[in-house]
Amino acid sequence: MAKGKANSELIALQCTECDRRNYTTSKNRKNTQGKLELKKYCRWDRKHTVHKEVKIK
Repeated sequence: MAKGKANSELIALQCTECDRRNYTTSKNRKNTQGKLELKKYCRWDRKHTVHKEVKIK
């Protein structure tokens, strides 16, 4: 039987300027141990901003 995505977890990316959760993605815990910070487009601010990883409720 295949293992699947046992090491990956679902996370949300939250905008640092407007504090909205705009994106969801998965992250491999073995390869990436720190928190993700990606520059993504925020449609409420209408510009590219830094989005940080937060847990999905």
